[in-house]
Order: sequence, then C-alpha cells, then structure tokens
Amino acid sequence: MTEAVLAGLLRDDEVEALADLAGFVWRRHYPGIISLEQIDYMLARRYRPAFIRQTMARGDKWDAARGQGLLLGFSHSYPMGGGDAKLDKLYVHPDWQRHGIGRLLLERVLGHARLWHCGRLVLRVNRNNTLAIAAYGKYGFAVATEIQEDIGGGFLMDDFVMTRNV
Repeated sequence: MTEAVLAGLLRDDEVEALADLAGFVWRRHYPGIISLEQIDYMLARRYRPAFIRQTMARGDKWDAARGQGLLLGFSHSYPMGGGDAKLDKLYVHPDWQRHGIGRLLLERVLGHARLWHCGRLVLRVNRNNTLAIAAYGKYGFAVATEIQEDIGGGFLMDDFVMTRNV
C-alpha cells in the first residue's frame, strides 16, 4: 500500500469532490456493462451532494481514502437490521487501484459493521462487473443470490448479492 494514503470519515467539504470522483470512475468503468444513459441516471440519483449529506446526517458511514492532497477512493455503508450491514459503495480512482486502497476502505467498513454488532456484510454488484466480482471474492465475499430491480427511468439493475462474515 502507498504509505501516504490515509482513510477516515468523509468531511462535509469533500462531498462535491466525492461526487466528481464517482462520475469519473463510473464513466471510465461502466461503459460496456451498462448504458451511458443508465450511468448518468444512477450518478444523478446516488451521488447528488444533497443526497450524500442526507445519508451522512442519518448516520451512514462515508469513508474517504486520501493521499497526495487528493480524494483517491471512498466507501458508503450502513446497518440494515437483522444482523446485516450493507456495503453500498466502494470505489477507487483507476490510477490508484491495486495499491491497497480498496482493502483499507473495506477494513473500515468491517470495523463499522462490528460496532453496529452485525455479523454479515452484504453488497450488490452488477452481474457483468467481472472485475469487481473477482475483487470481492478475493476479500471473502461469495455470491448468495441474484436480484433484478427496476430502478425507474426505464432501467434495470441486474445484480448478484454477495455476502461475507464480519
């Protein structure tokens, strides 16, 4: 791991930078997996600064990985109830992937899950996102089920649900 990279809770003054990073990562990674229209639709719904701040205010954990004065990656997690925690988002700038930042963010999410007294971490990943599926498998996640969900705007999410013990 790059020694200069540190992770901690997202600060309010970093919310816009996180939204920008999400847009960069999504537009670079998801073409070929989902349409450009669906990318724009999902970014507009899930990465609006007001939405991020709203989830922060309700207690969701947004973690940020920082290095060289930049936001390099982030994660978003929250307790779901029933002993489960949700890893809702985990993204690392493409130039900084394979430097241990994903692992650093995942360790923070696992720490949150333990504080919430959750025994299992749950995530959803697009069934065609083979790179992410392989990465999550490396960190102990296994496919538990498949789910298709109409998310509005004429778009469908076609995902695997993956889980691992905390």
